[in-house]
Amino acid sequence: MTDTLSRRAAICGLWLLLMAVAAFVRPAAAHELSPAIAELTVTGSGQAELRVDLNLEAVLAGIGPEHDDTEDAPQAATYDALRATPPEDLTVRFQSFQSDGLSDLSLLADGAPVEIGPARADIPEVGDTDVARLSTLRWSFALPPGTEVITWRFPERFGASIFRATREGAEEQFFAGFVSPGDTVTAALDPADGATQSASFLTYVTIGFDHILPKGLDHVLFVIGLFLLNTQMRPLLIQITMFTLAHTITLALGMTGVVSAPAHIVEPLIALSIAYVAVENIFTSDLHRWRTVIVFLFGLLHGLGFASVFREYAASGAEFVKSLVGFNIGVELGQLTVIALCYLAVGYWFGDKPWYRRAVVIPASLAIALISSYWVLERTGLLA
Repeated sequence: MTDTLSRRAAICGLWLLLMAVAAFVRPAAAHELSPAIAELTVTGSGQAELRVDLNLEAVLAGIGPEHDDTEDAPQAATYDALRATPPEDLTVRFQSFQSDGLSDLSLLADGAPVEIGPARADIPEVGDTDVARLSTLRWSFALPPGTEVITWRFPERFGASIFRATREGAEEQFFAGFVSPGDTVTAALDPADGATQSASFLTYVTIGFDHILPKGLDHVLFVIGLFLLNTQMRPLLIQITMFTLAHTITLALGMTGVVSAPAHIVEPLIALSIAYVAVENIFTSDLHRWRTVIVFLFGLLHGLGFASVFREYAASGAEFVKSLVGFNIGVELGQLTVIALCYLAVGYWFGDKPWYRRAVVIPASLAIALISSYWVLERTGLLA
C-alpha cells in the first residue's frame, strides 16, 4: 500500500513539474518578444547619439510586455500584417505614430529631461517573416554641459530594454544594465570601475538565466532528459558540465564569426537532439560512457542556437568576454535550477524505487520525445 502511494505521489509530482514547465516556460519562438537594445554614445564635444534596436511592428501593433509571444496577443493579426509591410510604408506609419507614441520615452541629464527630437527609423526590407524583423531608431542631440548622470526610461508598454552607454572611440562600454518594463536605470558618465563591471556582468548573467528560465523550453526539456536516465548527482553534473563546456565553445566561435550555421538548420537539429536523448531513455536504463560524448556533441549544437540569441545582446570590444562569461554563467545557473527542481520533485523521494523507471522515466521521456519530434517537423516546415 505504501509503495502504491509512493508511486502515485511520484507520478503526480512529475506531471505537476511538467505542467509548471508548460505554464511558465516558453520555447524560443519566431514571434517571441525580446528586450529592446538601447545604446547611448557620448562624444567629447557634448554631443550624443541614441540608438534603439527593437521590434517596431510589435510597438505599432500595441503588443505590450504582458505577452511573451506576439501570437498570444489579440493584435496578432495586425502584427503579422505589419511584418509584411514594406519599409517605406512602415516608415510613414511610424512617423505618424511617434509624436504621441514615443512621448513617454525619456532620457534625463542630471534629472532634467533632454530634448532628443524626432527619431530616424531604419527599417529592413521584408525578409523571412518567421524571424522577427528588428528596426533601428536613431536620435542625435546635445547633452547639457557638465552632465554627470544619465537616466534612461523606456515606456512600460514597450516592455523590457537593455541600456548600454559608451564614449565615442572607446573599446569598452562604461555602463550596461537590464531594465524591467517601466523601470529606470541611471549611468554615471564617470563611474567607479567596480560598480560598472558589476552592473554589466550581472546584466548578462540575468540574460543567460532568462534564456533558460522562463524562455528556453527546448533546452529545459534536454536537461530534464539528462536527469531522467540517472538521478545520481555526480554523473548528472558531469553531463551538465560537458554540455556547458561544449555550448560555450560554439557560442564563442559563433559570436566571433569563426563558425556560422543558419537557424533553419540548427533549430531542427536541436529538437532532434532532444528527441534522441528522450528515446534513448526509453530503450536503455544504463548510463554508458558514450552518453557523455553524445551530450558534448549535442552541446556544440546547442551553442550555435545560443549564439543566435546572444548576438542580439552581446557587448562589443573589451566588454565582449565579460558579457560572454556572464551569459554562460546565467545559462548554467538556469540548467542547475532545472536539475534541482526535478530532483526535489521526484528524484530525491522516488529515484531509488524499483518502479521509478516504468512509472516516471519512460512516460516522461515519451512525452519529451513526442514534443521534440513535433518541433522537428515544425522547424523543418513539414507542418506548414
